Amino acid sequence: MRVLAGLYRPVEAETPYGGRAVSHEAVGSTWLKCGARRRQERGARDERQAVETMTAEARADPRLEVGRLLRFGGADWTIMTVEPARLGRAKLGLERVR
Repeated sequence: MRVLAGLYRPVEAETPYGGRAVSHEAVGSTWLKCGARRRQERGARDERQAVETMTAEARADPRLEVGRLLRFGGADWTIMTVEPARLGRAKLGLERVR
């Protein structure tokens, strides 16, 4: 399945009270060929979180960096890994916390 995903970069700012706020700024978009989703749980016994992971393939693009966000299908996915695939393509490891 191919989907068009928006690409965003995190932008940190200091709040008036000394804290940190993170928002996301649009960088562009990319077409993704998505693989199967996998679900697992992480964390300590009392603080378990459901985490979904997925691999996707996209055209090689220098804007695809670890830590950036891909938004598609009503969900936000964080880019965890970027590896070269075949010529002109990149394999992405994506993750989202539910």
